[in-house]
Amino acid sequence: MGKYYFPKTEYRLATIKLELLEASGIRGVILDLDNTIVSEDDRYLSPGAEAWIQQAKLAGFKFYILSNGKRRYRVRYWTYRLDIPAINPAKKPFPFAFWKALKVMKLKPKQVVVIGDSRHTDVLGAWLVGCPSIQVATLPHPFRWWEKLFGKRVQTPYPLEHELEDFDANSYQT
Repeated sequence: MGKYYFPKTEYRLATIKLELLEASGIRGVILDLDNTIVSEDDRYLSPGAEAWIQQAKLAGFKFYILSNGKRRYRVRYWTYRLDIPAINPAKKPFPFAFWKALKVMKLKPKQVVVIGDSRHTDVLGAWLVGCPSIQVATLPHPFRWWEKLFGKRVQTPYPLEHELEDFDANSYQT
């Protein structure tokens, strides 16, 4: 173990090759929610994300969502829709939620990849617990306070030439 055959970055979840994760000994996935699966303003869904998750589950991968999102009903909705347990608020990058997800999945850090759009929460949190990570491009969303402070996006922006799926936020069951 220790050799990973997958890239450290991808532009979206559905472009990550499951066979490369398997070849690297990965058996579990910790996923971010906001701007990785669905934009935090609920405008966009990452194209192919749900089908990719289903395919990964059929291949035997275990999943957990860690979300720092403030709107808990969104996390509950996506937990139900994707049939993936979640921790919210996860307080990433602090390692507590990562450790809990690893314990529930009954996997070692080297067997779990963390996938998210943020270097300072997802990638850093993965590193702190010894998990490999893949940073995806952030889905389009309104600037956050720290992005306004720096005058730019902290994450890798989603490529404008690639397709996006619209998401109807009215589908939430509150």
